[in-house]
Amino acid sequence: MVIHDGYENLNLISPVATLGIFDGVHRGHKALLDFLISRARSIKGESVVITFSPHPRLVLEKNNINLSFLTTMEEKKVLLENANIDHLIVIQFNNEFSRIPACDFIKDILVGKIGTKHLIVGYNHHFGKRGEGDFNTIKRCSEEHALAVEQVQGFQTEEGAISSSSIREALLKGKIDEANRWLGYSYSVSGTVIEGRRIGRSIGFPTANIKPDSQYKLIPGNGVYVVEVKLGNKIFPGMLSIGSNPTVNEDIRFRSIEVHILNFDKDIYGKKISVIFRKKLRDEKKFDDLKKLTEQMILDKHDTLRFLT
Repeated sequence: MVIHDGYENLNLISPVATLGIFDGVHRGHKALLDFLISRARSIKGESVVITFSPHPRLVLEKNNINLSFLTTMEEKKVLLENANIDHLIVIQFNNEFSRIPACDFIKDILVGKIGTKHLIVGYNHHFGKRGEGDFNTIKRCSEEHALAVEQVQGFQTEEGAISSSSIREALLKGKIDEANRWLGYSYSVSGTVIEGRRIGRSIGFPTANIKPDSQYKLIPGNGVYVVEVKLGNKIFPGMLSIGSNPTVNEDIRFRSIEVHILNFDKDIYGKKISVIFRKKLRDEKKFDDLKKLTEQMILDKHDTLRFLT
C-alpha cells in the first residue's frame, strides 16, 4: 500500500475510491473495502481509501476531552494495508477544509486532484460542509463529472449492523468477546512502560504501567483482563488491570493500566509495549488487605494460563 500525504501530484490508475474515518477498520469496513477492491480489479484500476487527520471531531467539537477512538492513525495504516488496499490518501483536516461544500469537494478534489473514476460509499455516509453530502447529493453532483457512484449496505450480523460506536460502547462495558467479534481481530493498546508505585512487586506480581501512545486511544472499562503482551518481536501471556487500584489507593480519579507479564522478570521501563485483549476475567474489586488481593491474583493467573494455553 502506498501512503500519500495529501492529494497533490498523484498519478493513480483509474482510481476507485472510498472515503471516511474507518475507526477500527472493523468487519463492516472490511466488507466495504472488499467490494472496493473487487470493483477496482474489474475495471483494471487501483483501490484508494481517503481518510482525514486529525479526526474531524477533534477539530469541530469545542469540548473533546472525553473523545476516544478505536485506532490511532498508525494502527489504521497497518489495518488498511492488511486489507490489501493499493493507496491510502491522508488529507489534513482543519476548519477551512471543513467548510468545503460536498459538490466542490467532488469536483475539485475527488475528480480534479485524485482523478477518481468510481466512488464507493457506505450505507449512511455523509461528507462536505455540515455533512450535507448524503448519497443523493453525492450522486447528483457526481453525474456532472462522469463519476460513477455506488452505495454499499452495512454489514449485518445477528445483532444488527456493525458500527464503530457500538464497538466503542462494548469495550467501555468490558465486553471484549463482543468487541473482538465485531472488529474481526483482538483489540489492542500500545504505549510506553513508565514508573509505577511498585506495589505489585512487593506481593510477587510485578506490573508494567502503560502510558498509551495517544491520549485519545479508547481504554476498555475497569477490570482485570486476559491479554497477550507484545514486546519487540515476542509475545507473552499476561493479566492486565485497568482502574483505580482501590485496595491500595483511595483516589477514585486515579486510573492506571498495569500488566503482569507471566514468567517474565526483565526491566522494561521506557520500552514500547502492546497489550492484546483476549477476555475479561472479572470486575475491579477492593480487597480487605494485600493478602486477599494476592490470593485473588493467584486465581487470576491460573485462569489466564487456562485461557491462553
